[in-house]
Amino acid sequence: MGEPAKKVLFVNSEISPYLPETAISTIGRYLPQGIQEKKKEIRSFMPRYGCINERKHQLHEVIRLSGMNIIIGDVDRPLVIKVASISAARIQVYFIDNEDYFKRKQIYHDTDGKFFEDNGERAIFFARGVLETVKKLRWAPDIIHCHGWISHVLPFYLKKAYMDDPIFSGSRTVLSLYDDIPDETFGKDFADTIPFGSIRKEDAALPETVTGMDIAKLAARYSDGIIMGSENMDPQLAGYCATLGVPILPYNGTAMQDGSYIDEYNGFYDKLSDES
Repeated sequence: MGEPAKKVLFVNSEISPYLPETAISTIGRYLPQGIQEKKKEIRSFMPRYGCINERKHQLHEVIRLSGMNIIIGDVDRPLVIKVASISAARIQVYFIDNEDYFKRKQIYHDTDGKFFEDNGERAIFFARGVLETVKKLRWAPDIIHCHGWISHVLPFYLKKAYMDDPIFSGSRTVLSLYDDIPDETFGKDFADTIPFGSIRKEDAALPETVTGMDIAKLAARYSDGIIMGSENMDPQLAGYCATLGVPILPYNGTAMQDGSYIDEYNGFYDKLSDES
């Protein structure tokens, strides 16, 4: 038998107060605090979107963690790590930054409402940036909990490229699925861009034209547990998850309202860790 989870890594698309309050950003803010209050160690990551006011939120670069390059499509992309504190929660948030991907003021769509053509590359950079930074921190998480579609490449990379690394050899991935999955196609080269190192294009088994649903299914295939984070989940995706044979925590609206979801999620982490 294993032990209850002791270290939980949160990989978030949104965290309040850095972005406006939504269902995802609110969970990104309060779930890590609640899990820390359960006496677990936590780390939280999110992208450093250009709309985040660095001065207001007192972001500063972590020089010892920055400086590496991540190659995306044959181009070296500098990885910059910033950090800020939510003093009321006594937690730090790490931000994955790169001028080409995250300087723009809009999050996923331009001023005309068009989905950014490089959003797939941004998701790839974010996933690899988180994993490489955690390696530099030498902090081995028992649970990695992914929230929001921009985190959906991470479970695949963890299982295919990082599981032999001692930092991640004992990690279990939890995927929270929400109703934020883009009804969009990603760049035509996304399926060719996702491989790196020993990963082959065939490993991801993605179609030539990749949609947000395809990436969500990729994340689900490579996760050890799935949480339904929204009441109105796409029935196709929910049905697909049900075929995977992994533990699934259904959506609980009452628990989301009264905050008891933190206890449910904590128990889910411990169950997965105990089974590892």
